[in-house]
Amino acid sequence: MANLTQKYIDIVKDRYPNEPEFLQTVEEVLTSIEPVVEAHPEYIESGLMDRIIEPERMIQFRVPWMDDEGKAHVNRGWRVQFNSALGPYKGGIRFAPNVYPGILKFLAFEQIFKNSLTGLPIGGGKGGSDFDPNGKSNNEIMRFCQSFVTELYKYVGPNEDDPAGDMGVGGREIGYIMGQYKRLTNQYDGTFSGKGTENGGLYGRTEATGYGIVFFAREVLKHFGETLDGKTAVISGFGNVAWGTTQKLEQLGAKVIAFSGPDGYILDEAGVTGEKVDYLLELRASGKNICAPYAEKFAGAKFFPGEKPWGVKADLYIPCAMQNDIQLEHAKQLVENGARYLIEGANMPTTNEAIQYLQAHNVVVGPSKAANAGGVACSCLEMSQNAQHIVFSAEDVYAKLEGIMVNIFKQIEDACDQYNLGENFVAGANIAGFERVAKAMMWQGLV
Repeated sequence: MANLTQKYIDIVKDRYPNEPEFLQTVEEVLTSIEPVVEAHPEYIESGLMDRIIEPERMIQFRVPWMDDEGKAHVNRGWRVQFNSALGPYKGGIRFAPNVYPGILKFLAFEQIFKNSLTGLPIGGGKGGSDFDPNGKSNNEIMRFCQSFVTELYKYVGPNEDDPAGDMGVGGREIGYIMGQYKRLTNQYDGTFSGKGTENGGLYGRTEATGYGIVFFAREVLKHFGETLDGKTAVISGFGNVAWGTTQKLEQLGAKVIAFSGPDGYILDEAGVTGEKVDYLLELRASGKNICAPYAEKFAGAKFFPGEKPWGVKADLYIPCAMQNDIQLEHAKQLVENGARYLIEGANMPTTNEAIQYLQAHNVVVGPSKAANAGGVACSCLEMSQNAQHIVFSAEDVYAKLEGIMVNIFKQIEDACDQYNLGENFVAGANIAGFERVAKAMMWQGLV
């Protein structure tokens, strides 16, 4: 059976040799689902395995825009519509200079199984551009967003593809995108999620991913007879995901003692709470580095320039920044620290090699496609809110989010029990997500 799954990994290697992120996620998923494929030979015979590793559709387009000095620029834009077996494509838009097809295909492939785990009727997609919003004026960002969606609008819609925000694309950018979409289509149909609440957005959406991560972490600890109360945590990054994670950890009795930014990391053993969080939000909004100014302002905080925080001893580690933030060398640091729990907040923040090392040394890994699924779950709630022309309260959203995250962990536990995986929650999440998609694909035939 290992040879059968390796066949499809080799296909991806041969077709896309210059897309390591995409290969990484395909390898992680396919090696996990071997027992499912062994139990269902029809997945091979029907060509399902051949189809699930190839996007249904991938659109590339140019994005011309003009800066404040009147100079013309051209960026590239993409939308990867990977799998619609469960519903309309759903996944974010990312603006960053390192965006290219391999990054977006990795994110879209992960999104298929993440969306499946939520139990909601949404397929997997992702999109974005190699545009760098840093240092751009509001007017430049508006002009870029308008140009971007002038091409993208042809391929999206509430029952076709409902993009959300991602790195570099927040409420401001989604607002500009939505405004131009409405102008072009004369439709106010909620095609884009992550909007401001005045534009039909969802209360609680900004913090949803971080809150969901902590709800998931709570379930992981509960599985082992522990609670979050009194636990210390180390996170990487301080975007919306890290902010929501920090806030919910504090509410449930834990505290963040270290976080990182582009300039290094901060160790604050007193805890990142209250006004400290507010100050970090101010720094982030200003576009400045966050660590050095934090250390200058708060006594007792120590700044470690140019370093990652994985050498800090804590109960819980939650990477919330970028893919492959934790590599083998960092995994060894965590093990030396006596780490027990790693809950992935960012998309694929740990290399496959590092995950294997951590699991071999009894570190419990909560995989990103499960732990950070709260964000897309709430994006789907926003779709539902827009379709029904109603407004959910923040309390409604938090309650629904918590229920979804509890159910996601239950699916993983069940998959681990069914396939004798022990506490390999990475494999359990991949299997639970894959099974739902595979069944839908089989029902729909060779399409």
